[in-house]
Amino acid sequence: MTAPADRKSRGRRVILWRHGQTSWNVERRFQGTTDVELTETGVGQARRAARLLASLQPDAIVASDLRRAANTAAELAALTGLEVAHDEGLRETYAGVWQGLTHDEIIARHGEEYAAWKRGEPVRRGGGELESEVADRAAPVVLRHAEKLPEDGTLVVVSHGGTIRTTIGRLLGLDAHHWESLGGLSNCCWSVLGQGARGWRLLEHNAGTLPEPVLGDDD
Repeated sequence: MTAPADRKSRGRRVILWRHGQTSWNVERRFQGTTDVELTETGVGQARRAARLLASLQPDAIVASDLRRAANTAAELAALTGLEVAHDEGLRETYAGVWQGLTHDEIIARHGEEYAAWKRGEPVRRGGGELESEVADRAAPVVLRHAEKLPEDGTLVVVSHGGTIRTTIGRLLGLDAHHWESLGGLSNCCWSVLGQGARGWRLLEHNAGTLPEPVLGDDD
């Protein structure tokens, strides 16, 4: 029988955490790179989630420099004593003229463009960034900080829904056409990636509770 001390390493872990609620989230306005502040509800969401994530004893925190992400990250930093590294590479997708429009306004004014994007076609929404370009800037930030972790270390990345989805897709090696299949993240929920023998794999998605160990034949 193998002694517990000889168990294989769990490997590095990356927690991708979406920011708390903003007024534009409630109004269903496309935020993009617009620097919208958290609502009172959003601050409360961040504090609750931070208490859970702090129990995972993260080794490092990196966040988008937009206030909704930076202030969400600050709640975790206050509990853990870690400094937050801010990186504009983790900002939300720049979406040009879509930014500030509600969901209904986007469909009314840019319906064909919206439909093409939902079909998985490479679209510069509002004249902004392609999803692949978002992944090009965000995924390297995550990898750079993950590489600094100890062997079993945990990195918390505080970012935005679209950026997190494209980053997960890139790190999992999925074709960009299939990134939408990952689904969105609710405010202040997170996804967990674990580093395995064949690269990164998705362990949790759109979670709001602490990860449970996988017990069974797929472990």
